[in-house]
Amino acid sequence: MRKRSSLDHSWLNQPHEPKAASGPASMSIQSTRPAAAKLAQAESAPRSAMAALPRLARAYGPTTRRRGLWQALSFVLANSYFFKFLKYVPCPTLNCYACPAASFACPIGTLQHFAATRRVPFFTLGILGAIGTVVGRAVCGWACPVGGLQELLYKAPVRKVRVSNRLTFVRYLVLAGLVFAVPFLTGEPWFSKLCFVGTLEAGVPLALGDRTIRSLIGPFFWLKVGITAALLLMMVFVKRPFCRFVCPLGAIYAPFNRIAPSSIAFREDLCVRCGRCTEVCPMDLDVPKEINGLNCIRCRECVGICKALPRPGA
Repeated sequence: MRKRSSLDHSWLNQPHEPKAASGPASMSIQSTRPAAAKLAQAESAPRSAMAALPRLARAYGPTTRRRGLWQALSFVLANSYFFKFLKYVPCPTLNCYACPAASFACPIGTLQHFAATRRVPFFTLGILGAIGTVVGRAVCGWACPVGGLQELLYKAPVRKVRVSNRLTFVRYLVLAGLVFAVPFLTGEPWFSKLCFVGTLEAGVPLALGDRTIRSLIGPFFWLKVGITAALLLMMVFVKRPFCRFVCPLGAIYAPFNRIAPSSIAFREDLCVRCGRCTEVCPMDLDVPKEINGLNCIRCRECVGICKALPRPGA
Protein backbone atom coordinates (compact mmCIF):
# COMPACT_ATOMS: atom_id res chain seq x y z
CA MET A 1 0.00 0.00 0.00
CA ARG A 2 1.13 3.49 -0.82
CA LYS A 3 2.01 5.54 2.25
CA ARG A 4 0.00 8.75 2.77
CA SER A 5 1.98 11.94 2.67
CA SER A 6 1.87 14.08 5.80
CA LEU A 7 0.11 17.31 4.89
CA ASP A 8 -0.72 20.36 6.96
CA HIS A 9 -4.42 20.25 7.70
CA SER A 10 -4.44 23.32 9.97
CA TRP A 11 -6.40 25.25 7.37
CA LEU A 12 -9.40 23.08 8.22
CA ASN A 13 -9.64 24.82 11.61
CA GLN A 14 -9.67 28.31 10.10
CA PRO A 15 -13.05 30.06 9.75
CA HIS A 16 -14.24 29.83 6.22
CA GLU A 17 -15.02 33.13 4.51
CA PRO A 18 -16.75 32.73 1.21
CA LYS A 19 -15.38 34.78 -1.59
CA ALA A 20 -17.45 37.66 -2.69
CA ALA A 21 -19.38 36.87 -5.79
CA SER A 22 -18.96 39.02 -8.79
CA GLY A 23 -21.34 40.08 -11.48
CA PRO A 24 -25.10 40.68 -11.37
CA ALA A 25 -25.70 38.03 -8.68
CA SER A 26 -23.43 39.83 -6.19
CA MET A 27 -25.17 43.13 -6.85
CA SER A 28 -28.57 41.58 -6.06
CA ILE A 29 -27.30 40.03 -2.79
CA GLN A 30 -25.76 43.32 -1.60
CA SER A 31 -28.85 45.29 -2.51
CA THR A 32 -31.07 43.05 -0.36
CA ARG A 33 -29.04 43.63 2.83
CA PRO A 34 -30.25 47.22 3.52
CA ALA A 35 -33.79 46.14 2.69
CA ALA A 36 -33.57 43.28 5.20
CA ALA A 37 -32.26 45.64 7.87
CA LYS A 38 -35.12 48.06 7.26
CA LEU A 39 -37.60 45.18 7.40
CA ALA A 40 -36.21 44.01 10.76
CA GLN A 41 -36.39 47.56 12.10
CA ALA A 42 -39.98 47.92 10.90
CA GLU A 43 -40.93 44.64 12.55
CA SER A 44 -39.35 45.65 15.87
CA ALA A 45 -41.20 48.98 15.98
CA PRO A 46 -44.67 47.44 16.24
CA ARG A 47 -43.37 45.07 18.90
CA SER A 48 -42.12 47.96 21.04
CA ALA A 49 -45.38 49.79 20.50
CA MET A 50 -47.34 46.68 21.47
CA ALA A 51 -45.22 46.36 24.59
CA ALA A 52 -46.25 49.90 25.59
CA LEU A 53 -49.96 49.27 25.03
CA PRO A 54 -50.65 47.61 28.40
CA ARG A 55 -49.26 50.64 30.26
CA LEU A 56 -51.26 52.99 28.05
CA ALA A 57 -54.39 50.90 28.51
CA ARG A 58 -53.97 51.01 32.27
CA ALA A 59 -53.51 54.78 32.21
CA TYR A 60 -56.60 55.35 30.10
CA GLY A 61 -58.63 52.25 30.96
CA PRO A 62 -62.42 52.09 31.15
CA THR A 63 -62.50 52.76 34.91
CA THR A 64 -60.34 55.86 34.48
CA ARG A 65 -62.60 57.14 31.72
CA ARG A 66 -65.74 56.51 33.75
CA ARG A 67 -64.31 58.29 36.76
CA GLY A 68 -63.23 61.19 34.56
CA LEU A 69 -66.77 61.58 33.28
CA TRP A 70 -68.22 61.54 36.80
CA GLN A 71 -65.64 64.06 38.00
CA ALA A 72 -66.42 66.37 35.07
CA LEU A 73 -70.16 66.04 35.73
CA SER A 74 -69.58 66.80 39.41
CA PHE A 75 -67.68 69.97 38.51
CA VAL A 76 -70.45 71.11 36.15
CA LEU A 77 -73.18 70.50 38.73
CA ALA A 78 -71.23 72.21 41.52
CA ASN A 79 -70.67 75.25 39.29
CA SER A 80 -73.82 75.22 37.17
CA TYR A 81 -74.97 78.72 38.30
CA PHE A 82 -78.63 77.68 37.96
CA PHE A 83 -78.97 76.09 41.42
CA LYS A 84 -78.31 79.15 43.55
CA PHE A 85 -81.00 78.03 46.01
CA LEU A 86 -78.50 75.32 47.08
CA LYS A 87 -75.83 77.87 47.96
CA TYR A 88 -76.13 77.08 51.67
CA VAL A 89 -75.91 73.32 51.22
CA PRO A 90 -72.35 71.96 51.62
CA CYS A 91 -70.86 70.47 48.47
CA PRO A 92 -69.78 66.82 48.92
CA THR A 93 -66.47 67.64 47.22
CA LEU A 94 -63.97 70.46 47.51
CA ASN A 95 -65.42 73.43 45.61
CA CYS A 96 -64.94 77.14 46.26
CA TYR A 97 -67.98 79.07 47.50
CA ALA A 98 -66.58 82.29 45.97
CA CYS A 99 -66.54 80.88 42.43
CA PRO A 100 -68.94 83.10 40.42
CA ALA A 101 -70.83 80.01 39.16
CA ALA A 102 -70.80 77.98 42.40
CA SER A 103 -74.11 76.37 43.34
CA PHE A 104 -73.09 74.93 46.72
CA ALA A 105 -71.22 76.01 49.81
CA CYS A 106 -67.64 74.89 50.40
CA PRO A 107 -67.77 72.27 53.19
CA ILE A 108 -64.39 73.28 54.59
CA GLY A 109 -65.27 76.97 54.43
CA THR A 110 -68.49 76.24 56.31
CA LEU A 111 -66.64 74.37 59.06
CA GLN A 112 -64.20 77.28 59.40
CA HIS A 113 -67.05 79.78 59.65
CA PHE A 114 -68.65 77.86 62.50
CA ALA A 115 -65.29 77.43 64.23
CA ALA A 116 -64.67 81.18 63.95
CA THR A 117 -68.12 81.95 65.37
CA ARG A 118 -67.66 79.22 67.99
CA ARG A 119 -70.73 77.22 67.04
CA VAL A 120 -71.25 73.59 66.09
CA PRO A 121 -72.11 72.97 62.38
CA PHE A 122 -74.61 70.16 62.92
CA PHE A 123 -76.10 70.33 59.43
CA THR A 124 -72.73 70.27 57.64
CA LEU A 125 -71.38 67.49 59.84
CA GLY A 126 -74.57 65.50 59.23
CA ILE A 127 -74.29 65.85 55.45
CA LEU A 128 -70.61 64.85 55.41
CA GLY A 129 -71.24 62.01 57.87
CA ALA A 130 -74.09 60.61 55.78
CA ILE A 131 -71.98 60.67 52.60
CA GLY A 132 -69.04 59.07 54.37
CA THR A 133 -71.20 56.33 55.87
CA VAL A 134 -72.61 55.36 52.48
CA VAL A 135 -69.56 55.57 50.20
CA GLY A 136 -66.54 56.36 52.37
CA ARG A 137 -63.73 57.97 50.38
CA ALA A 138 -65.24 56.85 47.08
CA VAL A 139 -66.44 60.43 46.75
CA CYS A 140 -62.75 61.41 46.50
CA GLY A 141 -62.12 58.85 43.77
CA TRP A 142 -65.24 59.31 41.68
CA ALA A 143 -66.76 62.75 42.29
CA CYS A 144 -64.06 65.22 43.32
CA PRO A 145 -62.92 67.44 40.39
CA VAL A 146 -59.75 68.36 42.29
CA GLY A 147 -58.75 64.70 42.26
CA GLY A 148 -59.51 64.51 38.55
CA LEU A 149 -57.31 67.56 37.91
CA GLN A 150 -54.41 65.95 39.75
CA GLU A 151 -54.70 62.69 37.83
CA LEU A 152 -54.91 64.59 34.55
CA LEU A 153 -51.73 66.58 35.27
CA TYR A 154 -49.92 63.41 36.39
CA LYS A 155 -50.35 61.95 32.89
CA ALA A 156 -47.77 64.44 31.59
CA PRO A 157 -44.88 62.45 30.05
CA VAL A 158 -42.16 63.43 32.52
CA ARG A 159 -40.03 61.54 35.04
CA LYS A 160 -42.12 60.83 38.14
CA VAL A 161 -41.23 61.12 41.83
CA ARG A 162 -42.49 58.72 44.49
CA VAL A 163 -43.31 60.18 47.91
CA SER A 164 -43.94 57.93 50.89
CA ASN A 165 -47.47 57.73 52.27
CA ARG A 166 -46.01 58.05 55.75
CA LEU A 167 -46.60 61.80 55.38
CA THR A 168 -50.38 61.46 54.95
CA PHE A 169 -50.83 62.35 58.64
CA VAL A 170 -50.16 65.98 57.61
CA ARG A 171 -53.73 66.34 56.29
CA TYR A 172 -55.06 65.62 59.79
CA LEU A 173 -52.84 68.41 61.12
CA VAL A 174 -54.27 70.70 58.44
CA LEU A 175 -57.81 69.72 59.47
CA ALA A 176 -57.17 70.23 63.17
CA GLY A 177 -55.01 73.34 62.79
CA LEU A 178 -56.07 75.43 59.78
CA VAL A 179 -59.72 74.35 59.67
CA PHE A 180 -60.63 74.32 63.38
CA ALA A 181 -57.99 75.71 65.74
CA VAL A 182 -56.75 78.77 63.81
CA PRO A 183 -60.25 80.04 62.86
CA PHE A 184 -61.40 79.43 66.44
CA LEU A 185 -58.54 81.55 67.79
CA THR A 186 -58.35 84.25 65.12
CA GLY A 187 -61.88 84.41 63.73
CA GLU A 188 -60.46 84.10 60.19
CA PRO A 189 -60.83 81.15 57.72
CA TRP A 190 -57.14 80.75 57.02
CA PHE A 191 -57.40 77.52 55.06
CA SER A 192 -59.77 79.17 52.59
CA LYS A 193 -57.51 82.20 52.40
CA LEU A 194 -54.65 79.96 51.24
CA CYS A 195 -56.58 77.24 49.39
CA PHE A 196 -55.41 76.75 45.81
CA VAL A 197 -58.93 75.72 44.72
CA GLY A 198 -60.21 79.16 45.67
CA THR A 199 -57.37 80.77 43.76
CA LEU A 200 -58.15 78.76 40.63
CA GLU A 201 -61.95 79.00 40.74
CA ALA A 202 -62.42 82.47 42.20
CA GLY A 203 -59.28 84.54 42.78
CA VAL A 204 -57.76 84.43 39.31
CA PRO A 205 -61.06 84.55 37.33
CA LEU A 206 -62.40 87.48 39.37
CA ALA A 207 -59.12 89.38 39.05
CA LEU A 208 -59.07 88.84 35.29
CA GLY A 209 -62.67 89.95 34.85
CA ASP A 210 -62.85 92.95 37.17
CA ARG A 211 -60.56 95.99 36.94
CA THR A 212 -61.49 97.11 40.45
CA ILE A 213 -60.43 93.77 41.94
CA ARG A 214 -57.17 93.92 39.98
CA SER A 215 -56.42 97.30 41.54
CA LEU A 216 -56.69 95.71 45.00
CA ILE A 217 -54.16 92.95 44.30
CA GLY A 218 -51.32 92.92 46.80
CA PRO A 219 -48.49 90.65 47.99
CA PHE A 220 -50.88 88.18 49.64
CA PHE A 221 -52.58 87.47 46.32
CA TRP A 222 -49.23 86.65 44.73
CA LEU A 223 -48.44 84.39 47.70
CA LYS A 224 -51.63 82.46 46.91
CA VAL A 225 -50.70 82.31 43.23
CA GLY A 226 -47.27 80.96 44.20
CA ILE A 227 -48.83 78.25 46.41
CA THR A 228 -51.18 77.31 43.58
CA ALA A 229 -48.38 77.15 41.01
CA ALA A 230 -46.22 75.01 43.33
CA LEU A 231 -49.07 72.54 43.93
CA LEU A 232 -49.93 72.32 40.23
CA LEU A 233 -46.28 71.67 39.41
CA MET A 234 -46.08 68.99 42.09
CA MET A 235 -49.13 67.28 40.60
CA VAL A 236 -47.19 66.68 37.39
CA PHE A 237 -44.54 64.64 39.22
CA VAL A 238 -46.33 63.12 42.25
CA LYS A 239 -49.56 61.12 42.39
CA ARG A 240 -52.40 63.17 43.91
CA PRO A 241 -50.20 65.18 46.32
CA PHE A 242 -52.99 67.48 47.53
CA CYS A 243 -55.34 64.56 48.29
CA ARG A 244 -52.67 62.56 50.06
CA PHE A 245 -50.94 65.21 52.17
CA VAL A 246 -53.13 68.34 52.44
CA CYS A 247 -56.87 67.88 51.81
CA PRO A 248 -58.84 68.21 55.07
CA LEU A 249 -62.03 66.94 53.43
CA GLY A 250 -60.28 63.65 52.67
CA ALA A 251 -59.24 63.54 56.33
CA ILE A 252 -62.92 63.81 57.30
CA TYR A 253 -64.05 61.05 54.95
CA ALA A 254 -61.12 58.70 55.70
CA PRO A 255 -62.39 57.12 58.96
CA PHE A 256 -65.68 56.20 57.27
CA ASN A 257 -63.78 53.75 55.04
CA ARG A 258 -63.92 51.36 58.00
CA ILE A 259 -67.72 51.16 57.93
CA ALA A 260 -68.76 52.14 54.38
CA PRO A 261 -70.13 49.15 52.43
CA SER A 262 -68.37 49.94 49.14
CA SER A 263 -65.24 47.96 49.98
CA ILE A 264 -63.00 46.23 47.40
CA ALA A 265 -62.64 42.43 47.52
CA PHE A 266 -59.04 41.25 47.94
CA ARG A 267 -57.80 37.61 47.92
CA GLU A 268 -54.61 37.68 49.94
CA ASP A 269 -54.02 33.97 49.29
CA LEU A 270 -53.77 34.67 45.53
CA CYS A 271 -51.48 37.71 45.78
CA VAL A 272 -48.01 37.16 44.29
CA ARG A 273 -46.71 40.67 45.05
CA CYS A 274 -46.24 41.59 41.39
CA GLY A 275 -46.80 45.30 42.14
CA ARG A 276 -49.16 45.92 39.21
CA CYS A 277 -51.92 47.15 41.53
CA THR A 278 -49.60 49.70 43.14
CA GLU A 279 -48.52 50.87 39.70
CA VAL A 280 -52.07 51.80 38.67
CA CYS A 281 -53.18 53.15 42.07
CA PRO A 282 -53.67 56.95 41.83
CA MET A 283 -52.89 57.26 45.57
CA ASP A 284 -49.64 55.27 45.23
CA LEU A 285 -50.74 52.78 47.88
CA ASP A 286 -49.13 49.47 48.70
CA VAL A 287 -52.46 47.94 47.70
CA PRO A 288 -52.15 44.50 49.38
CA LYS A 289 -51.48 46.26 52.70
CA GLU A 290 -53.55 49.46 52.38
CA ILE A 291 -56.59 48.48 50.32
CA ASN A 292 -59.83 49.74 51.95
CA GLY A 293 -57.71 51.64 54.48
CA LEU A 294 -57.78 55.32 55.38
CA ASN A 295 -55.91 56.34 52.23
CA CYS A 296 -57.90 54.22 49.76
CA ILE A 297 -60.29 56.31 47.62
CA ARG A 298 -62.22 53.27 46.31
CA CYS A 299 -61.44 54.23 42.70
CA ARG A 300 -61.34 50.51 41.71
CA GLU A 301 -58.48 51.05 39.26
CA CYS A 302 -56.81 47.93 40.69
CA VAL A 303 -59.92 45.73 40.39
CA GLY A 304 -59.50 42.99 37.79
CA ILE A 305 -55.80 43.59 37.30
CA CYS A 306 -54.93 40.18 38.78
CA LYS A 307 -56.57 37.14 40.37
CA ALA A 308 -56.16 38.59 43.85
CA LEU A 309 -58.41 41.53 42.91
CA PRO A 310 -61.33 39.90 41.07
CA ARG A 311 -64.11 41.84 39.46
CA PRO A 312 -67.55 41.49 41.11
CA GLY A 313 -69.21 38.27 39.99
CA ALA A 314 -65.98 36.81 38.58
